[in-house]
Amino acid sequence: MTPRHLYFILTPRFALLDFAGPAEAFRIANGFGARFVTHIAAPVVSLQCSIGLRHDGLSPLPEPLSCENSLVILTGTTCSAIDYQQPEAQQVVDWLKRVVTPEHCLATVCSATQLAARAGLLDGRVCTTHHSVVDRLRMLAPTAKVLEDRVFVEDGPIATAAGITAGIDLALYLIERHAGAAIAQQTAREMVVYMRRSGQDPQLSPYLAHRNHLHPVIHKAQDLISQDPAHPWQLESLAKAVNVSARNLTRLFKEHTGVTVNDYQLSIRLAHARSLLESTRQPIERVAELAGFGSARDFRRAWSRLHPESPLMYRRSLDGAK
Repeated sequence: MTPRHLYFILTPRFALLDFAGPAEAFRIANGFGARFVTHIAAPVVSLQCSIGLRHDGLSPLPEPLSCENSLVILTGTTCSAIDYQQPEAQQVVDWLKRVVTPEHCLATVCSATQLAARAGLLDGRVCTTHHSVVDRLRMLAPTAKVLEDRVFVEDGPIATAAGITAGIDLALYLIERHAGAAIAQQTAREMVVYMRRSGQDPQLSPYLAHRNHLHPVIHKAQDLISQDPAHPWQLESLAKAVNVSARNLTRLFKEHTGVTVNDYQLSIRLAHARSLLESTRQPIERVAELAGFGSARDFRRAWSRLHPESPLMYRRSLDGAK
């Protein structure tokens, strides 16, 4: 896995959780096999955050900034109407104008969307921000489409989050995109963020859905299913693996996840099959086998419940989009 460099850009009185929440998510993901390299930069070497802690030894704003395998993350502040009038904030805006291009990936948390807007990076794009500064963002980026009802929005290389804890939701999304669903799932569980909120997409990742509970037995069963989607789990063998009776597992699983064991296993297998369609050239029969379906016919039947096109047409549509 190629390392991905994260550049957190701080400004005076930055909201600590806007920075620490996503930064911790990426750090935890590294413990599960991701390769994120974190850099913390600012226009000055020392800044005070929203709760009064001073952060010293900050790196200068990077110039030049590699387009490949880098992600710039802007963090919000406690009072952007005042904080973004400071000269340090203007230095960041000037740096964004000078250094960040459409080839770079950019993420903003909370009110920091305004910095991207002032740099002209949101022109013509769909975005979101904290509900308290939506009108101000619309004034700063009149050609942007500002959405008020989203946790986060991604438009091309730019992702914007609504605020504070939404930064963690966005970080989990980015971890899934760059390090895989399994690592994002493990990170979410380690952070006890089982209710993974979606951004643009109306549907949660199957690997992270149905995790908004704290029952250790059911999490263990979900882990076993998702770690090897092709494994032919029978209810009795799965129950034995998590040290409960089959009847008790059936009851607990439905009670804590809202779905049956079979439905959960099917959703994981379909997600794995979709990943194989997207990332390999394996024939449909082999995809079905690797995802745990008894036959290609069984796979197509299950696939048709969620997708209007066949697996083959889905793959062809991806090829056409490239």
